[in-house]
Amino acid sequence: MFLNIRVIPKASRNLVKQEQGFFKVYLTRPAQDGLANTQLIGLLAEHFKIKKYQVKIIKGEKSRDKLVEIDTFGGA
Repeated sequence: MFLNIRVIPKASRNLVKQEQGFFKVYLTRPAQDGLANTQLIGLLAEHFKIKKYQVKIIKGEKSRDKLVEIDTFGGA
């Protein structure tokens, strides 16, 4: 499954919200040195109750708008 995600770094708390056709994810980490992306993967894995390796950023590594793949079957 593919998700369109809008990331808000340096937020006051971690939160995953679903809005019209996309997810908005608030992260406490700053968007530098991959810290926000690492936290995003962990937060999405926790939210969907899957392992971190099942979450992959397909597009938007250095952007607030990302396309993320969620592997619900658990294959690597």
